[in-house]
Amino acid sequence: PLTSDMPSKKEIVCIFGTGDFGRSLGYKLMQCGYSVVYGSRSTQNSGLIPQGATILSHAEAAETSDIIIVAIHRAHYRFLESLREILDGKVLVDVSNNLKINQYAESNAEYLAQLLPGSKVVKAFNTVSAWALQSGGLDASRQALKNKTDPFWTGMAWHSDSYLALGILGFFLFVLLGITSLPSVSNSVNWREFRFVQSYLGYLTLVLCTAHTLGYGGKRFLNPQSYPWFLPPVYLLSLIIPCIVLFIKFFLVFPCIDRPLTEIRQGWERNPKYE
Repeated sequence: PLTSDMPSKKEIVCIFGTGDFGRSLGYKLMQCGYSVVYGSRSTQNSGLIPQGATILSHAEAAETSDIIIVAIHRAHYRFLESLREILDGKVLVDVSNNLKINQYAESNAEYLAQLLPGSKVVKAFNTVSAWALQSGGLDASRQALKNKTDPFWTGMAWHSDSYLALGILGFFLFVLLGITSLPSVSNSVNWREFRFVQSYLGYLTLVLCTAHTLGYGGKRFLNPQSYPWFLPPVYLLSLIIPCIVLFIKFFLVFPCIDRPLTEIRQGWERNPKYE
């Protein structure tokens, strides 16, 4: 967040490329107090560009800053040769990755340094995705595909946070159940305490872990590609028994069923032999 003690004159950072990563990185830089100027083939403003950023041609944008982030694919590096005089002495930050390992003889940064020997080429930001820049590292790889349409889309951020929190709580209670099952621990508690832990906390643990697995799967069970060879994924198979147990338990908690069962456990008989 911006603070009042930051200098009034903001440092300008130039970004070549207005794709997903370029927009996301520019948005994060503006949050940190930098002014962002985009260099693009089309200078027409877009609603996806962070508010307050400027879009210029590549040549005009390069003259505004000594630091230029090259957020374009290697296949389009050739046009930078026409800007060699403008880019001479400037710092070029290469953020690109190749689609395959060892796709080229040299890395993208080395190739960029060969094209522009007068510039200072460094490598950075190539290990994070556009989504990670906006929402942090949690589940970034799973959300990167959605980010292709809108880098500022955060509608599913609650989803990853929810199933991770449910998994952590479920695992904590599962460890607690395991500890109370040890003979040295179970012998030191009375029956009421042991029943509370093993029964009530046991079902709560089952609910949390089941909800965690359901959250992990999300809507993937609706996708036909999730069923290779017409077989369900492993997480669906692991939900069969817990869901059956919880479904049956749901009906057993009703008073009309729970009360007779409690009386039967206590020794009640419909036609007792001894009155």
